Amino acid sequence: MSELNPVADPELGQSVFAGDRAHVFHPWVAQGAVHPLPVAGAEGSWFWDFEGNRYLDFCSQLVYTNIGHQHPKVVEAIKKQADRLCVVAPYFATESRSEAARLITEIAPEGMDHVLFNNGGGESIEHAARMARLHTGRHKLLAAYHSFHGATTTAIHLSGDPRRWRNDTGSAGVVHFFSPYRYRTAFNAANDREECDRALAHLEQTIILEGANTIAAIVLETVAGTSGGVLVPPDGYLAGVRALCDRYGIMLILDEVMVGFGRTGRWFAADHWGVRPDLIAFAKGVNSGYVPLGGVIISADIVETFRETPYPAGTTYSGHPLATAAAVATINVMKEEGIVEHAAWLGENILGPGLAEIAERHPSVGDVRGIGAFWGIELVKNKETKEMLIPLDSAGRLTPVAIELLLTFLGRGVWPFTYLNRIHIAPPCNISEEDARKGLEMLDDALSVADAHCD
Repeated sequence: MSELNPVADPELGQSVFAGDRAHVFHPWVAQGAVHPLPVAGAEGSWFWDFEGNRYLDFCSQLVYTNIGHQHPKVVEAIKKQADRLCVVAPYFATESRSEAARLITEIAPEGMDHVLFNNGGGESIEHAARMARLHTGRHKLLAAYHSFHGATTTAIHLSGDPRRWRNDTGSAGVVHFFSPYRYRTAFNAANDREECDRALAHLEQTIILEGANTIAAIVLETVAGTSGGVLVPPDGYLAGVRALCDRYGIMLILDEVMVGFGRTGRWFAADHWGVRPDLIAFAKGVNSGYVPLGGVIISADIVETFRETPYPAGTTYSGHPLATAAAVATINVMKEEGIVEHAAWLGENILGPGLAEIAERHPSVGDVRGIGAFWGIELVKNKETKEMLIPLDSAGRLTPVAIELLLTFLGRGVWPFTYLNRIHIAPPCNISEEDARKGLEMLDDALSVADAHCD
């Protein structure tokens, strides 16, 4: 791959940076604190700047380049679709949209045979919540505190982490509950079994006290991502939530925006536990993020609700030809190259064992958890007290420690995703063993900076 040895063009890089700072408004951050790295190109598991510096993409950007950057088969599919048909209104049928829907439902749980396409994860959650409310005739939604579901109105209210606080009007019909989080248990649990049982008992009490006949859906990230730092549910929890939903006539919405399409070593994270939801929200990995695409996979009984009654929502670009062509190519590439299986192998043989060794060496690493190609490191000041290295109320602000960590990672040539006191390790699902081990080495080296802030 010749592009992995990029030619430097510092002058162009300076121009790109100046143009960004003059005109681009960045999300989630104070504008005066923004200092974006100008990116010149990317390929496979690497990207580079205009100075010629290369960085290992150890978080797949925002956990979506599941097949890496610039996969030639997906790039070619987008080019061919552009030559044939760039865009058409969603009320027409197109080959790429029909085939993408077929491929997605083919790998989805049984009985989920329809897809509503949109542009991204937040929209997917909005549509799933609306469908559940209309299907049940109920208005409330239950969601976990350690969650993030998107930045649109309903999605941000559903989110449980601090990004919700300044957006929360308290008027969206959302009630939050505690989901399993063994490291910081809300249930004084001594083991995973107790954490699971007590979390389910707490959820049932929340349902009863809120009035089961007012609750349309429970919305869960199958594996909580940035909000909790990769919280893998204990065995039995998702099945228990499914049973509660069935008992009280509540819809189960699984948010697979971040973990769907191979990230955890299965096509969908729910496959690990054999749980069938009523609605699945997806985006990101469906086409490796090459063109914006999201959607909702819908169970048959909900489809029937709208058989004769119009569904009152939609998007201008639903099932966009370029986006769905990229999805078709991505899913086929994942099948042909065994990428889902490789993600599972990475977690079992490289990332899991390697991060466990890192945790032993560093006093700043309080906990490591994950599955497949999706892992989280929780940083603490003290392993005994579990005090967060970067406090919860710093969301949206870059603290001095966070800035120091980011600059250290950049200096080592690795780019993980950081949020609050967590480091998220989510490389492309087809990253090579060599690059995965190299990334762990660079991460191990950089964590000495965090260690310096421990008590």
